Amino acid sequence: MRSSNPVFSRRGFSRDNGYAGFNTAPQAGYAQGNPYAQNPYAQNPYAQQGVGAPPQAPATTDRMTMDDVVVRSAITLGTVAVGAVLAWALLPVSTTSYGLAVGSALIAFVLAMVQSFKRTPSPALILGYAAFEGVFLGVISEMYNSRWSGAPFQAVLGTMAVSAATLLVYKAGWIRVTARYARIGMAIAMAFLVVMAVNLLLVVFGVAENGGLRSFGPLGALVGIIAILLGAFFLTLDFKQIEDGIAYGAPRNESWLAAFGLTVTLVWIYLEMLRLVAIFTNND
Repeated sequence: MRSSNPVFSRRGFSRDNGYAGFNTAPQAGYAQGNPYAQNPYAQNPYAQQGVGAPPQAPATTDRMTMDDVVVRSAITLGTVAVGAVLAWALLPVSTTSYGLAVGSALIAFVLAMVQSFKRTPSPALILGYAAFEGVFLGVISEMYNSRWSGAPFQAVLGTMAVSAATLLVYKAGWIRVTARYARIGMAIAMAFLVVMAVNLLLVVFGVAENGGLRSFGPLGALVGIIAILLGAFFLTLDFKQIEDGIAYGAPRNESWLAAFGLTVTLVWIYLEMLRLVAIFTNND
């Protein structure tokens, strides 16, 4: 399937083997929660040819584990945080800092796109994206804080709350991430981005005033809530891809892809949460 990240670039594990999350047809027994119910290798792109039984616990550590995902996610998000803190501390709000923020955002976008279309994860690209994204977030957060004091802190708490709630709902099985669920969600997300792109054009050409759908009013708040819900949707796809990658024995270095995907999604949620906090502060 196509990627779950906000720029809609392909993100899945072991693309050389065709594995991209949950793009294969389910086998009998999968509905009961066991993807290996009939043939343990029917859906596993990492299964060795000619082997008829699942391997015993391997002594090697060349397969991705949850610990790998956690460590690399912490490194990537930590790089974002360091970049943001340095930008906040060293770049006072000014026209120059806005220019640097825009430049950093463009560089981060290019690095993210390059990684998205690479066949293998590149830690250098991923950490480079994280560093430049951090600079952008630091400047933007400082700008919001100068007008709406405490907004970045509230946005961080909101992002953590959304992430924790989404993980809880996912692990509790209240949301089943199926191919149909992904198709419907991605269609809604595509429609959202198209509408936002049209809205941006209308604003640029002066047809829509005060940001149009992205205004700091009730309509802007509604759009922000929809965007955050889409971010939560992206997180469920991230969780599913990570879960499947571990179950199917994805190579260890592909935990960097998991870290990359989670970081992109969390940045999406944080930026939307930042706007939403500002809107509600405006209405107080």
